[in-house]
Amino acid sequence: MGDFLTGRAVVVTGAGRGIGRAVALAAAAEGAAVVVNDYGVAVDGASPTSAVADAVVKEIEAAGGRAVAVADDISTMAGGQHVVDTALSAFGRLDGAVCVAGILRERMLFNMTEEEWDAVLDTHLKGTFTVFRAASAVLRAQRSGTLIGFTSGNHQGSSSQANYSAAKGGIISLVRSAALGLHQYGVTANAVAPVARTRMSAGVPFALGEIGEPEDVAALVVYLLSERAREAGVTGQVYTVAGEKIAVWAQPREVRSVYASGGWSVERVAEVLPGAVGVEPMPLLSEGRGGGGGG
Repeated sequence: MGDFLTGRAVVVTGAGRGIGRAVALAAAAEGAAVVVNDYGVAVDGASPTSAVADAVVKEIEAAGGRAVAVADDISTMAGGQHVVDTALSAFGRLDGAVCVAGILRERMLFNMTEEEWDAVLDTHLKGTFTVFRAASAVLRAQRSGTLIGFTSGNHQGSSSQANYSAAKGGIISLVRSAALGLHQYGVTANAVAPVARTRMSAGVPFALGEIGEPEDVAALVVYLLSERAREAGVTGQVYTVAGEKIAVWAQPREVRSVYASGGWSVERVAEVLPGAVGVEPMPLLSEGRGGGGGG
């Protein structure tokens, strides 16, 4: 066992399978006590079972670590709060929260139902919020700790997963907001956009040129949870990890601007915008694809 997280306690949602499981196992191997949260559903969000979370707890305990299972649905405020409360009751502390849980309801925008939209936004975006909300209150009071949200390269847009893409973009903004709001209290927040072989990435309708394993992602997450990352000032960042590659995404910024003395009319906009402001290339559009879920 390593010591990157010795004496710490973390919660990991979606920890029953795939990347979440790898994160839970890696955190435990580095000395953390882990709350393993997983509602235990299929990729489409159906058929919940507590068995998957229980199985990961047994793996951690068999390796000499400490863990407890929570099968709550973190798309509810009560579920997110219970995950955090479990860490406090079982381990007496909380030092980090990692939100990996997610589902897919793939559908073209013009065919997407309200239920397909709500289910994905509730699990990914609201599920990250409920845990962040509960965890941030604890971390702020103790003036230490970190929050980690899981996004995707699909935050750029997706032709067949508008719900997933919108949720993942929202998670980036939520993470940046957490980083800004909690910085003065010594709390960090970052996002990870993984490209790894999982149940969700198996359905991507195109070849992924760079892809790794869940364990690659887990190594980055453990570092982000550690004191080493805090000392390095790592907060408000979005990292991609894809096998041998780790990359950081640019922060949002204005690229070009133009001013109109006296204000704008439709005619003036039409005259000026195409040449002076123009457009920024949309990578996925130029590649002829709409993106798919990598994690």
